[in-house]
Amino acid sequence: MKTTGYAAPSRTAPLAPFDFERRELRPNDVAMEVLYCGVCHSDLHQSRNDWGWSRFPVVPGHEILGKVIAVGAEVRRYKVGDHVAVGCIVDSCQDCDQCRKGFEQLCRKMPVQTYSDTERFSCEPTAPTYGGYSKHLVTREEFVLRVPDGLDLSRAAPLLCAGITTYSPLRTWNVGPGSRVGVIGLGGLGHMAVKLASAMGADVTVLSRTGDKEADALRLGADRLLVSSDPEAMAKAASMFELIIDTVPVKHDINPYVPLLDIDGTLVVVGQIGPLDEPNTMPLLLGRRRIAGSPIGGIAETQELLDFCAKAGVLPDVEMIRMDQINDAFARLEKADVRYRFVIDMASLPAVAA
Repeated sequence: MKTTGYAAPSRTAPLAPFDFERRELRPNDVAMEVLYCGVCHSDLHQSRNDWGWSRFPVVPGHEILGKVIAVGAEVRRYKVGDHVAVGCIVDSCQDCDQCRKGFEQLCRKMPVQTYSDTERFSCEPTAPTYGGYSKHLVTREEFVLRVPDGLDLSRAAPLLCAGITTYSPLRTWNVGPGSRVGVIGLGGLGHMAVKLASAMGADVTVLSRTGDKEADALRLGADRLLVSSDPEAMAKAASMFELIIDTVPVKHDINPYVPLLDIDGTLVVVGQIGPLDEPNTMPLLLGRRRIAGSPIGGIAETQELLDFCAKAGVLPDVEMIRMDQINDAFARLEKADVRYRFVIDMASLPAVAA
C-alpha cells in the first residue's frame, strides 16, 4: 500500500513530507485510515535521537485514531468502517509470561514500538516501523483497540499514550474513592493524571513550583495545588499521599517529594526516561516508602482505559493542528507552550500521488 506521511530524515532536520509503502495485509492484519494522531513529547525526543535508538527516517506518532479500510482473512474482531485505535506498541512475542498475563508492554523479548523500531515478522529482517503521522497504518489485530461509542474521536488520541501512561499506575496502586494522590507537573501527562484520578474518586493534589496553575488544576478536577517551592507548605504536607505520580519529563530532584509519602507510599516516575538527581535514602528507609517506575499499560488495560473514559466523560484538553504545522508544534512543545496536548487532524495531509 502506497501512503504518505511526515518524517524526520535526520536528528537535525525538520519533519517533511515522506512517501513510503505499508506492508501487504497478512491474514491477521487490520488496515486503517488515520483520522487523528496525537503529538507526544516522545515524538520530539525520537525525532532528535535524544535517547540514542532512533531509526531514521522517523515517522513519529503513537496516539492513533482511525477507521478500518481493510482486514485480513483471519480477522474477526473488526470490520471495514469500524473506528479503531493504535497506541505505543504494535507487536510482542505473545508467548512469554508477561504477554500471557496481558502485559505486552513488558514482553521479555521486547515489544515492537509503533515507530522507530523493527518489525518482528517480515521478509526483510530490518523492516522499519513507521508511526501515525501518516495517511494509513497496517497493524496486527491483537494490537488494535476498539473505540467505544461516545468517545470524541477528535480529542481521544492522547489517551493512547498520555492516558494509559497515567492510568496504568493508578490502577496498579489501586486508586479509588478516598485515595490520596499527588501529581507532580501539570503538562500533557499531568493533566491526564489529574482527570483520571479525580474520576476514580481520589483526593487529588497538583504539585507545582508556582501557584499560577491553581485555577487550571482545580478546573481539571484537582482538589488543591501545593506549591513545591514553599518550604512551609511542603513541611505541612508531610506523609500526605499514598501515591505520587511524577510526570516531569526531564532530569530533576525527587528528594523534596519523598517525605510527602505516607508509610508504604509510592512515588511513581512516568515522565523522565533517563537519570534523576541522586536520591536520599533516609526518608525511604524511615517511612518504608518506595520509588517506582511505570511505562504504558498492556492492550487489555488500554482498552479498559478507553471504555472508562467513554463512561466517565474523561478526555484530554487538546489543540488541533494541521500536519504542516508539526515543526511549529515541536518548537512550542519544547517551551511547554500547549494546554495540554496537540492533535493532528490527518485530513490536512494530502493523499499520496498515484
